[in-house]
Amino acid sequence: MDLILWRHAEAEDGLDDAKRKLTAKGRKQAARMAQWLQQRLPRDYVLLVSPAVRTRETAAALDAGFESTDAIGLAATPASVLAAAAWPLAGRTTVVVGHQPTLGMTAARLLAGEDQPWSLRKGAIVWIARKGNGVVLRAALSPDLL
Repeated sequence: MDLILWRHAEAEDGLDDAKRKLTAKGRKQAARMAQWLQQRLPRDYVLLVSPAVRTRETAAALDAGFESTDAIGLAATPASVLAAAAWPLAGRTTVVVGHQPTLGMTAARLLAGEDQPWSLRKGAIVWIARKGNGVVLRAALSPDLL
């Protein structure tokens, strides 16, 4: 199984966190990362997205259907993200578009064995693959490097 943790791109400031939209820069970040991902994703990947507007707009750059779930929403935990993705047994590639600090903590749990306050830049991905009984970091990339 491959798990791609994708932090939403840059969003507008606002009081209603769930309704914040992407900025023009954020739309460019999402488009750049989506283009990179589209060249590498298998046809049968699953796309799970937080219900927040900025995550749905980020995911929309992939031009694919997605499932929106609170399990990776604003109040998500590493455990809820991994359960939603059916890690490690899903047998498919799953892209999760969510938020900090949850995605950084989820990456740390898988790669370091414990929840750590790892930071992911806006629009960045961490691609983790399950290999046998272990995990492999396939990519960690932010849109400004593309």
